[in-house]
Amino acid sequence: MTASIAIFGSAFNPPSLGHKSVIERLAHFDKVFLLPSYSHAWGKQMLDYDARCKLVEAFIEDVSQYNLELSQLEKEIAVGDEAITTFAVLEAFEQKYPEANLTFVVGPDNFLNFGKFFKADEIMQRWQVLACPETVKVRSTQIREQIINGHTISHLTTKNVARMLHENKWYDE
Repeated sequence: MTASIAIFGSAFNPPSLGHKSVIERLAHFDKVFLLPSYSHAWGKQMLDYDARCKLVEAFIEDVSQYNLELSQLEKEIAVGDEAITTFAVLEAFEQKYPEANLTFVVGPDNFLNFGKFFKADEIMQRWQVLACPETVKVRSTQIREQIINGHTISHLTTKNVARMLHENKWYDE
């Protein structure tokens, strides 16, 4: 039987309840890889990659959905500070899992800009792309703003992510 794999790429800067609401709708996949951006294609400033990976691990623990796994594939295929394209990511996943049905999951913001992705047409021909809007409208930007303004974030992310952000003072200015 062919495995179904969903790849949910995001900055996860930090993981939010919006991310969680997307992930919960991916429970029918055999495996869901959460793929933090190593170097953002459009130059977005992000928390250190390793710190974001730790947050994603805590997030996965909190969500406790059987099919979730952190993937550091972008770090593995990175060349210097060059941005890693979705096309390169999907090719690398295809090499690792040649028999799997791969689905790239995008949020509504990225889906609207999908035409700007490197080799967007070829991606659509070779792999499945699933636009999966969040059902809980919480963005990572809101979490960062709440932290900067000294407000609580427990209603915006999971318990362990909130604790780690508080303890490490990530995003505090």
